[in-house]
Amino acid sequence: MNVKGKVILSMLVVSTVIVVFWEYINSPEASLFWINQSKNPEVGDSSIQKGWWFPSWFSNGTHSYHEEEEDIDKAKEQRKEDEEELQLSDWFNPHKRPEVVTMTGWKAPVVWEGTYNRAILENYYAKQKITVGLTVFAVGRYIEHYLEEFLTSANKYFMVGHRVIFYIMVDDISRMPLIELGPLRSFKVFEIRPEKRWQDISMMRMKTIGEHIVAHIQHEVDFLFCMDVDQVFQDTFGLETLGQSVAQLQAWWYKADPDEFTYERRKESAAYIPFGQGDFYYHAAIFGGTPTQVLNITQECFKGILQDKKNDIEAEWHDESHLNKYFLLNKPTKILSPEYCWDYHIGLPSDIKLVKISWQTKEYNLVRNNV
Repeated sequence: MNVKGKVILSMLVVSTVIVVFWEYINSPEASLFWINQSKNPEVGDSSIQKGWWFPSWFSNGTHSYHEEEEDIDKAKEQRKEDEEELQLSDWFNPHKRPEVVTMTGWKAPVVWEGTYNRAILENYYAKQKITVGLTVFAVGRYIEHYLEEFLTSANKYFMVGHRVIFYIMVDDISRMPLIELGPLRSFKVFEIRPEKRWQDISMMRMKTIGEHIVAHIQHEVDFLFCMDVDQVFQDTFGLETLGQSVAQLQAWWYKADPDEFTYERRKESAAYIPFGQGDFYYHAAIFGGTPTQVLNITQECFKGILQDKKNDIEAEWHDESHLNKYFLLNKPTKILSPEYCWDYHIGLPSDIKLVKISWQTKEYNLVRNNV
């Protein structure tokens, strides 16, 4: 064979090799091989190392290492632990106070001093980085008589160590007292329309709270309490009080039989509760929960108030009567003992271990326009 023939033959052989090689590297098997080498050059021929890579391609079409998968699983487990809801048994022991009711028939805790573990609650909620809101209304002479002491004591004792927003509703912002707040505390002041009768002020707060929850509060806090201004904090009002919907036992009625309660007994009222029904008598001076639940409470109570106005009737204890009707139909998930809202005019019985909030003297003749 002459030289020219040898050159042509050599070129044909090289071309064939190139074509075969090109077909191979573009095949699925070769693609896996080249991707593997480029992505993971340190992987050798060990069957264990191949197991980190190839099976994941064949099983799910992805290319992640087992170690990466394990890290992801660990991260998911950690998030699950962080997000896991605190169980009642983790922090609450009803047997610590056998002399009082500590659990309802629907398995909601009644929180008394000594029944809760504050350290566990603090550890849990510190990770949640919660914000708690507190609404309070002060209209007319209630501003001068009660607001400053309420806010000063709340600043000292309410949800210490956690972010708090005070929502203060007044009918005259110029009379708002100057309060120096502690760390993590802030307040927002809103001017509301004055009402001629104190009964209307009391009932209209349900409408006002609901409007503010919808407008902004629901985006600002994780939990919300609504309180009367004519009371003062005496000790820590802490994390043990937080819940989906929280009701407060009325100090004068917590030992009474339900048939003795001052429920609204007239059938014409939306707040009507017949004799033979009822669990506890709840005090409207304190109620709370998540913004969604508090919104539902205020909206339903205000619906009842409007229905009564339409029927020309007013419930005996105004918004409190409607609140008791609401909690009869929608059981609270947590109840606070009278220690959280105590009236010292009763005295101090042995089952009241530590007063958290106390009533102020009710000087109705000074603060109400129509007594």
